[in-house]
Amino acid sequence: MTNPIPAARRWLGTPFVPRASCRGAGADCLGLIRGLWRDLHGAEPWPIPAYGPDWPRALGDNALQIALQKHLPSLAAPRTGAVLLFRLRAGQTPAHLGLCTGTHFIHAHHTSGTIESPLSTPWRHRIAGAFALIPKPQQEA
Repeated sequence: MTNPIPAARRWLGTPFVPRASCRGAGADCLGLIRGLWRDLHGAEPWPIPAYGPDWPRALGDNALQIALQKHLPSLAAPRTGAVLLFRLRAGQTPAHLGLCTGTHFIHAHHTSGTIESPLSTPWRHRIAGAFALIPKPQQEA
């Protein structure tokens, strides 16, 4: 399996642009993960529905978590190289993504762009799921 961290670090400094996924030009947190997928695996294997700033309400509760569970292998615990799904506040629908780099994580922040932040205790408590950034094996029919 390819280590996604060097590819993710190439996204550092990319400005925050909602709904974008272009290294150096703009990305949001989902766009960062989509771009990493393309960098590592080629074309995205599933379409991303249009979304706006109110997407948790528009797409339904846990839409991001459901999509990740459908397309990426779930991990029992966060680990280096994993896609992390976060709640921004306790009790809220998970609505933020990042890539674990060990004691830090790379994510697209709305005021700072794509940055590497400490995976501090408050962030660790917000983790709602961890996923491998690899294709999920297809189940036999």
